[in-house]
Amino acid sequence: MRLRPLKLPFVRMPAAAAVSLACACATLAGCASRGPGAEPPPKVDLPAEWSAGTPDHPAWPDKQWWQRFGSAELTRLVDEGQSGNLELAGALERVKQAEAGARIAGVSLLPTASFSSGANRSVPIGSGSGSTSASSAIQVSYEVDFWGRNKASVASAQASLAANRFDRQTVALTVTSGIVATYLQVLSLRDRLAVARQHVANAEQLLALVEAQKSAGAASSLDLARQRSAVAQRKSDIPDLVQQEREAQSALAILLGKAPQTFSVAEQGLASITLPEVAPGLPSELLARRPDIRRAEADLAAANANVAVARANLFPSISLTGAMGTQSSALLSLLNAPNLVANVSASLFTPIFDGGRLKRERDIAISRKQEVVQAYRATVIAALSEVDNALGQVHSLDEQQRLKTVELDQARQAYDLAEIRYKLGAEDFMTVLDTQRALSDVQNDMGILKLRRLQATVSLYKALGGGWQDEGGQGKPLSAKS
Repeated sequence: MRLRPLKLPFVRMPAAAAVSLACACATLAGCASRGPGAEPPPKVDLPAEWSAGTPDHPAWPDKQWWQRFGSAELTRLVDEGQSGNLELAGALERVKQAEAGARIAGVSLLPTASFSSGANRSVPIGSGSGSTSASSAIQVSYEVDFWGRNKASVASAQASLAANRFDRQTVALTVTSGIVATYLQVLSLRDRLAVARQHVANAEQLLALVEAQKSAGAASSLDLARQRSAVAQRKSDIPDLVQQEREAQSALAILLGKAPQTFSVAEQGLASITLPEVAPGLPSELLARRPDIRRAEADLAAANANVAVARANLFPSISLTGAMGTQSSALLSLLNAPNLVANVSASLFTPIFDGGRLKRERDIAISRKQEVVQAYRATVIAALSEVDNALGQVHSLDEQQRLKTVELDQARQAYDLAEIRYKLGAEDFMTVLDTQRALSDVQNDMGILKLRRLQATVSLYKALGGGWQDEGGQGKPLSAKS
């Protein structure tokens, strides 16, 4: 069954009195209306400190953390990505849509006015003279927000706007960290390519030695075949690394919003990259550092407001209308005082029977709020886990690099000694081949470890929010451009 309107009878009065009464009703309505109370986010048990420990440095990620890698080209690429990334541009448009939605929601708190006018000319078919009549009216209506429904709707729209702003900052952080990580990957692959080409040169140099030994009768055909196989194997590694480098550079171009065919990285390796260090601070500080956590808080605020809307829908709605118009059969005297008509009316709309629909909508809103509460807790716990895992990875990779450096020094020394002893006839060729393969593997592992350590730092910066802070509740970042 539809809502039954209960209308009070029209009251005819002078125009000035009608306008005064409408303004007074609007003022009283504004005083009577109330919005939903702000509810803080639920408490989440936070650890006192990170389990992986913290570096002994005073500052957490600053607003331009990527500059700490010491690369002018990287800084330029991040700036280009923040202005040219297509996903970030789409997120900005979603913010604009949410801003428009918030403005639309705010209209419900204001009166609405409409104007109508018309004219009619009647001409008799027989005798007599024709007549002209005209009318015009201005209608003003206002819904008394007695139960706070309209204010709650506005609060929900504003919370959704804040959520979209935080979403944009999350996208900006993801794009920035993606640019840094991919740039480092390109440089690492170029380093690995240089090492692979050096391995080919070393293998060819050793092949020339084996061929000389074979001519002198000091090496067998088996030794020669093995070294030729080793050279072919080293050469076969290069095309795959070239393709990986090409794909990484294309991925970086996409992050910048550019066509891969027109983009290239100038830097040739990681030699110029500085390894920055960052302190994560206290776990509790993470709640204000990450835009995704603030987005979850905004979702919770919107859910709270939607509950208030659903509850207010159970109560009657009161509408005030006021109209002032003219009606005259003489067009030129349309605006004369005797022709002015004004009326004010009040309407009460209340549900009589809806099959429990409004109550079910309220229950859905309450359940949705509880769902968002759990999502907020899950977001905080996931953020804590990401930081702790990133810290653990940093410490683990530091230890792996320390041990791998020792292994690399010993492998290089073993290969040099084996080659010298082979030239003197004191060592068989299999020993030289084994030490050559071991040195190649360790150098390749070292290059991968160096990249993983740099990218672990990027992951830690990202997990800590990348230097972002919410300023004035607007979700404005310290690091991303407006």
